[in-house]
Amino acid sequence: MSAIHALPSHLAPHLSLESIRVGYRLGQQMHEIVHSLSFALQRGQIGCLLGQSGCGKTTVLRAIAGFEPLTEGSITLGGKEISNAHFTATPETRQIGVVFQDYALFPHLSVADNVGFGLRKLAAPERQARIAALLTLVGLASQGKKFPHELSGGQQQRVALARALAPQPDLLLLDEPFSNLDVDLRERLASEVRDILKEVGTTAVLVTHDQHEAFAIADQIGVMQDGVIVQWDSAYNLYHRPANRFVADFIGLGVFTPGIIDQQTQNVNIELGSLPLCHGMETCDPNAPDGQQVDVLLRADDVVHDDTSPLQAEVVRKAFRGADFLYTLKLPSGQLLLALVPSHHDHALGERIGIRLEADHVVTFTKENEAPGMSG
Repeated sequence: MSAIHALPSHLAPHLSLESIRVGYRLGQQMHEIVHSLSFALQRGQIGCLLGQSGCGKTTVLRAIAGFEPLTEGSITLGGKEISNAHFTATPETRQIGVVFQDYALFPHLSVADNVGFGLRKLAAPERQARIAALLTLVGLASQGKKFPHELSGGQQQRVALARALAPQPDLLLLDEPFSNLDVDLRERLASEVRDILKEVGTTAVLVTHDQHEAFAIADQIGVMQDGVIVQWDSAYNLYHRPANRFVADFIGLGVFTPGIIDQQTQNVNIELGSLPLCHGMETCDPNAPDGQQVDVLLRADDVVHDDTSPLQAEVVRKAFRGADFLYTLKLPSGQLLLALVPSHHDHALGERIGIRLEADHVVTFTKENEAPGMSG
C-alpha cells in the first residue's frame, strides 16, 4: 500500500481525474463502468457530470468520494493523490462534503443541530457562530429551531447544503440534489446554490441528468455516454458547438434535417434555404466535397414564425410553456422541425403557418463518419 504523495501545488489543478477506470469483477470477468475518464477543476470552479441513467456519472462521484476503488488512473485533490490503482484514501480523510439526493437530514435534530453535526469538535461559541453564519448564507437564518419535516423541500435542500459546507470541505459533491423538487423550482434553486458556492469559493462537482440544472450551476460540463466523457466544455459550446452527434442530440431541442454541400457558393442547401458553409468558425471544413450529403442540426430557436414568409409548415404538435409554445412543424417534404413561438401566437393543430430560418450557429454532420462541421 503506497502513501499519499503531494504534487507541486502550482502545477496541479485543485481536482484532477487522470484516465480513471472503475469496474467490478464478476467471477473471472471484469465489468468496467468508467473507461479512461479525465477532467480537472481549478479551485472554486463548479463542474458537472451530465448524462442519462446508467452512463457512469454517479460511479465517478463515488470514486471521488472514496467509495469506489480505481482499477487504473489517479485522482488528486489539493495537490495530493487520494486514489490510484493501488491505494484508496478513506472517505473520512478526504475533506469532501456530500449533498445527497434525499438530503439525508436527521429528523430528530433541529435545523441548527443538523447544520452543526460535523462541528462537534469546535468550542460551543465558535460552533454556534458557524451555524448562524451558514444559516444566513443559505437564507434560513430564522429557521434554526425548526425540524426538517417542518420545512419545504427547497428549504431542506438548503439545510443539507449548509451542513455539507459547515466543516469547510476541500471539495463538495452534489448527487442529483434537485431531483426531488418540483421542475419549476429546480433551475431557480440551482442558480441559488451556484451563488452560495461562489460566495464561499468552494470547488464542487454536480451529477445530474437535467441539462437545465447543469447550465444553471456549472462552469464546465462533461456530457457522459457509456462510461466516458464525450465532451467537457462550457454550456455555450455544448449547445452551439457539440463535439459529436450524441451531444448535439442530447443537449437542447433540435432535429436533424438533410442538406447538400454546394462548393460553388460555399453554402449548405436545405429545404428551408441556404446556410453559409463556413463563416468565422475554426472547426469548419471549407473543402467538404461538392454534393456531399450532410445532416444539419436545427434548434428550436433557429426557426422563426413569420406570417409574411412564403415558406409554410403545418402544426402537428404543440406544447404550451407559458411565455411560448413549442411547436412541432411539418414541411411539405414531411421533414419535422421544432420552433419556439411567443404564446400569443396560438395556432391550431393542422394549421399552416409561415416560418423562416434565422440560424447564427449551424452544425452539420456527414452521414459517413459523423465528423462535425460548423458554420455560423
